[in-house]
Amino acid sequence: MKESRPKILQLSAIDVSIETLMVPLIQKSSKEGYIVNCVCRDTGRYEYLNSLGFNMFNLDIPRTVRPVKIAKAIFSIFNHLKKENYDIVHVHTPLASVIARVAAKLAGQKNVIYTAHGYYFHDEMKKLPYAIVYTIEKFSAKFLTDYLLLQSKEDYELSVQKNFKKRNKIIHLSNGVDIWNTFNSKLYSANELLNLKKQTNLESTFVFTFVGRLVKEKGIFELIEAFKRIYEKRSDARLLLIGGFNKSERDIESFNRLQGEIKHPGIIYLGYRKDIAQLMGISDVFILPSHREGLPRSIIEAMALNKAVIASNIRGCREEIIHGENGYLFEKGNSFKLEIIMDKMISNPQATKKMGEKGRAFVEKYFDEEKVLSIQIDLFNKILKEKK
Repeated sequence: MKESRPKILQLSAIDVSIETLMVPLIQKSSKEGYIVNCVCRDTGRYEYLNSLGFNMFNLDIPRTVRPVKIAKAIFSIFNHLKKENYDIVHVHTPLASVIARVAAKLAGQKNVIYTAHGYYFHDEMKKLPYAIVYTIEKFSAKFLTDYLLLQSKEDYELSVQKNFKKRNKIIHLSNGVDIWNTFNSKLYSANELLNLKKQTNLESTFVFTFVGRLVKEKGIFELIEAFKRIYEKRSDARLLLIGGFNKSERDIESFNRLQGEIKHPGIIYLGYRKDIAQLMGISDVFILPSHREGLPRSIIEAMALNKAVIASNIRGCREEIIHGENGYLFEKGNSFKLEIIMDKMISNPQATKKMGEKGRAFVEKYFDEEKVLSIQIDLFNKILKEKK
């Protein structure tokens, strides 16, 4: 017998994406009366996600184009969809979303939503790879998707202009974090932050912080190169790295190289942490030198905690940073341009602090998580109403 409560599937390639992108939405959906299942590959975060009470299903979904693995993933997802009988299927991450939407089409699944956290194609790709990825995204949106949600305004405008779907099926979602109950500097006392500084050996230092996957496409190597040159001039500088290594086939080169880089005396590697807000609280500047983003949550989190930001001048980041106001943008991949800005900020701590204050005001106006969650819950409710 089918459950009386409506059932949603949230699907991504790996569990890290569920953890970093979907936890608030899953929790909000559950509170609203939905049964929520999560499908992704277990890379080590299942224990934590299970501890939150999430229903996790471990399926091997590839992140690189390998035909045999893709075929197996389509078959596995097809069987899962047939067994679980979902009311709504909500897919995320580039390749996984295409695989899942093909499986959904074959299974006759209705009400498929795709959230693009950042289209994989971008202006600096070579013409042929761009054309291939662009065509796949457009085809998948037009023929395999019922609603297309875009975090980036640039992605939204492109999707509308290029007719990825009918206008009323394309939604600008934006992004947000909990700026009142988690990412709020008023919640953390000076003594708490001082103790954390002592624990992490960051007393009397100027702290640059990175949060995210430690992989090449996040710009981690340009950041380390720039920091090393800063450290030669300012031995009180520290680079705090928060996030996990990825040992997958796609990222093994980054993993091997980073094992040596994190031994630098000015670099403090903490791995995965749950106290991100507190660690950002003891930082001076947040840096995201990524090569590709949608609308990054980490920048919003940093700004919510009154931190100035340095980010690469790419889609998504430039929607969040007003150059010279709440932070600075630099040319993607250019460690020397990044170094110049880092030097400027460490040399002008008061100006840097004022930038952080402007960032908080910007976040309160544009990136409140509750607004983003409401858009999605309203869409789920609309779909169910139309289904009846």
